[in-house]
Amino acid sequence: MNETYQAYINRVAQLTLPATYSTQLQTIQTSPKFVDGQVAYFPGYSVITPTSNEDPTNQGFYSQVQLLQQQLIEQLESDLIIPLPPESFHLTLADLIWGDSYQQAVTENAEFDDKLRLQINHSFQQYKNLEQNFHNVQWQLWGLSIRPRAIMACLAPKDQASYDAIVALRRCLYQNEGLMGLGIEQQYDFTAHITLGYFNQIPTDLNRSQLCIIISQIADRLLDGEPAIINILSGELRKFDNMVNYYRQSDWATISFA
Repeated sequence: MNETYQAYINRVAQLTLPATYSTQLQTIQTSPKFVDGQVAYFPGYSVITPTSNEDPTNQGFYSQVQLLQQQLIEQLESDLIIPLPPESFHLTLADLIWGDSYQQAVTENAEFDDKLRLQINHSFQQYKNLEQNFHNVQWQLWGLSIRPRAIMACLAPKDQASYDAIVALRRCLYQNEGLMGLGIEQQYDFTAHITLGYFNQIPTDLNRSQLCIIISQIADRLLDGEPAIINILSGELRKFDNMVNYYRQSDWATISFA
């Protein structure tokens, strides 16, 4: 959480270079979040922007993300990636708890969900009480990035204020002692992204050099025009059962950037 705005820009720029793609493609592997092409049970909580089907303000942005995903589907080897449904696209502002850690937590503490939701309310209230009010929070499509089990569209803040807004929110969450007591902690550097798909079975004869060229060309076309911008108007606590179904109750915590 102490990474500066410029350090973030430099790191994301590095992630979206062809040389980085080439290295990352050497270690890709099948995602356990899908089994035989079907979404697997993988429960947890995150703070996210509204999913694209519930975000009318950003339909133009998500249309560009979907176009990017479609180009990957059409040009990569058949069945190499399992694309996520576009209606589930979203930007994760803060990972909270997931998978085995979540299942163990609710097994050991029947009130875990209620306590987590209460602490998220506290964190959001702390954010609202900050002296600096954050508005007009905008991030833009920056390029493609490859993770061991997924391919995603990377985002960069349009300006430092947009970066500071998200960093401040994450501090309010991860420095909340009540959340720490529930086992919630920051486990990864923040890299703003929209996950496009997860890797399926990796062919033994996969031509990684050609794959790198294709991904680089798609990313280059993305950067040819004006970058698509997402206006981050709110963040919401959402629960998920898997990587396509994110939901919330009407009384769960939200934070407004509008």
